[in-house]
Amino acid sequence: MSNWSVETLNHVVDEELSALPLDMRGRFVRVSQLIEEFGPFKVGMPHIKSLNHKLWEIRVSGRDGIARGIYVVAMGKRVVVVHVFIKKTQQTPAKALGTAMKRAKEAGLL
Repeated sequence: MSNWSVETLNHVVDEELSALPLDMRGRFVRVSQLIEEFGPFKVGMPHIKSLNHKLWEIRVSGRDGIARGIYVVAMGKRVVVVHVFIKKTQQTPAKALGTAMKRAKEAGLL
């Protein structure tokens, strides 16, 4: 057991996650469980992907499209989800990356 934990940054991220369709939320929870069980560096594609050296994404899809949860790996075997959104373009939008970076920096995670 690797004893990792996956948490959301705050109520804003909780609301973003709650806004996802039910099937996507279920997949998000499943990927979170994989991260908690095996650690964020052993799960890999297609469930998670590195965006840069500090930001990672949880990748889920459902009947209504594709969603992403951007997270950072924090001290104490913690994965902190800082932004959740529905993805509408091929690449992760710069605005979503900016939001994630801003929130992570404000929380002292970067």
